Amino acid sequence: MWLDFAIFLSACFVAGSTGSLFPPGSWYAQLKKPTWTPPNWLFPVAWITLYLLMAYSGARLTQVSGAGTALALWSLQIALNALWTPVFFGLQKIKLAFYCIVGLWLAVALCVAVFWQYSWISAVAFVPYLAWVSVA
Repeated sequence: MWLDFAIFLSACFVAGSTGSLFPPGSWYAQLKKPTWTPPNWLFPVAWITLYLLMAYSGARLTQVSGAGTALALWSLQIALNALWTPVFFGLQKIKLAFYCIVGLWLAVALCVAVFWQYSWISAVAFVPYLAWVSVA
């Protein structure tokens, strides 16, 4: 399972690296944001935690026979996760980023529902991620 965890964590690292390729910068700082927007220091802490949980969840699913659809959903959500940052921060396309985040939210919610059928621990590990994407 450790090798699987390392592979899933690598996928998370690749998705997360888009944040360093497309940093928020002054454009984001000047946006009018809701009062409940988390402070900037919380973002790296939250994402490190979420990526560890996501990788753990995926690695657990590899141990379950017949979890192919669940793993495909895991792949979909990480692809949408990786797409959002370049669209929002890189292209600064707020409307398109909104569609990406809605797709991401749906994919993560579906992951929680489907993962539950195979591993309740994998599903619960995705709940903080669903909460975070809901805030976004």
